[in-house]
Amino acid sequence: MARGEDVGAIDGMDLGRFGIWTFDFEGRPAGAVRDSVQELEELGWRAIWIPELHGREALTHAAYLLSCTQRISVVNGIAQIWAREPRWTHGAAALLADAYPDRHVLGLGVGGARPGIKPLQAMHEYLDSLDDALATTTSVDPAPQAPIRRLLAAYGPKMLAMARDRASGAHTYHVTHAHTAQAREVLGAHPFLGVEHAVLFESDPSRAREIAREHLHPYFTQTYNIAKFLRLGYTDADIDGGRGSDRLVDDLVFWGDLDTIVGKLHQHLDAGADHVGIQVIGVEPGETAMPRWRRLAEALSPTTNGTPVGT
Repeated sequence: MARGEDVGAIDGMDLGRFGIWTFDFEGRPAGAVRDSVQELEELGWRAIWIPELHGREALTHAAYLLSCTQRISVVNGIAQIWAREPRWTHGAAALLADAYPDRHVLGLGVGGARPGIKPLQAMHEYLDSLDDALATTTSVDPAPQAPIRRLLAAYGPKMLAMARDRASGAHTYHVTHAHTAQAREVLGAHPFLGVEHAVLFESDPSRAREIAREHLHPYFTQTYNIAKFLRLGYTDADIDGGRGSDRLVDDLVFWGDLDTIVGKLHQHLDAGADHVGIQVIGVEPGETAMPRWRRLAEALSPTTNGTPVGT
């Protein structure tokens, strides 16, 4: 289901059709991060998605990127609910919404399976506490200039339904075109659907799949990710003991030349996504993905130099 004129918009905030989803800022000095995000803005990218996994705390990370730029939006993809109490998450998100109106999106996620924890129940309770914080802090802090927009990391139909009912939409990670179509069906016409997808600038099939398998291996060994792939119609043979079949690897990492990669990214929009966050993999340690981001910016927009990508 191809999206209409509102593609890329989350509650009126326009992220464009394509953005950058990256681990690239983990472990890099603040000055280098500043230079990179400022160049991304000049290239015309409208949105950058950042995870919370290693050393960088999600909301201070978002605040720093916003402070370094003037137009680009920053999306937490995702802030882990275990990392901070709901009242402090709300307080930080409210400050960012006030200081940088219409430029921050609070993406929330369970962040993986935990023993004895039911993800749906945990997210439901966290959102209840966030809503309570909203009700109790308005007498202390001024209302922000712009609304707090939140997304939920969601894969299965129940979490997608929660994202539809209790957030502005959903963020998916390492999924296929088929999953995007299924997610759109659950969400319905209007909630935002932001899809991450990995790309690799490598045209040799053997080398591309070797790099892709190294990237994907952790996801092929996690029970909840395996369940996601099995729901999509893959088999235990596709999981292949954590190695991943060619079919599964090729669906989860778009590799090849620029035209091939761009064509496959557009298929997520055709399947019902509002926005695709592009994660470039295959970057050597100590290097940056910037040369690939430059090529993608040129391919996804008629011009660069400040023109929004994917318009």
